[in-house]
Amino acid sequence: MNPRARGGLSGFGAALALALAPGEARAVENEHHLALGTGLSILQVDRKSTHSMGPGVSLQYAYQVTDAFCFMGEFASSVVAKDEAGGPDVPHTRPTGVDSLGIGPGYVLDITQKWFVYGGGLLSGWALTGGTLDKPVYAFGGQLAVGVDYMLTPHFALGFAFRQQVLLTRMDTYPTYYSGFFRAAIVWGR
Repeated sequence: MNPRARGGLSGFGAALALALAPGEARAVENEHHLALGTGLSILQVDRKSTHSMGPGVSLQYAYQVTDAFCFMGEFASSVVAKDEAGGPDVPHTRPTGVDSLGIGPGYVLDITQKWFVYGGGLLSGWALTGGTLDKPVYAFGGQLAVGVDYMLTPHFALGFAFRQQVLLTRMDTYPTYYSGFFRAAIVWGR
């Protein structure tokens, strides 16, 4: 192996070891988290034989009120279908896009110095657009929010966020909606 390549691998290994080594990165009060995520959303539509699914993005904010409790806000936008073909037998209930906005409390469990598991409940609103819809459809309900973050440094984290979303005012047409996002977060305000 080329000596330069070995040196590059050694440097990468050292950087990885430092990033994964225990250090001070506990949840503390008055801390802000701003995260950008990308992932997949899955929407079940009544009278459709398959689920609608596609890519999405999310912008998440959290304010750590205490070392355990936080306030969360999130905007997410997903393309759940590339195209929905119309026709005389196709119901006008199949969107191609879903946008959501939610706010609510959360609980953070810092199980080690760098791993954080969180959960919460968000009151939410959704806008479903495109596809076979005659006009945008609006729904209200809630989200169960869970996730895990790994603090690479005291000011930067990588993680995964999952949302089980319940469109209460439109459950008859859209009984289930899930989203999962890989996310990167910046942290400040300690």
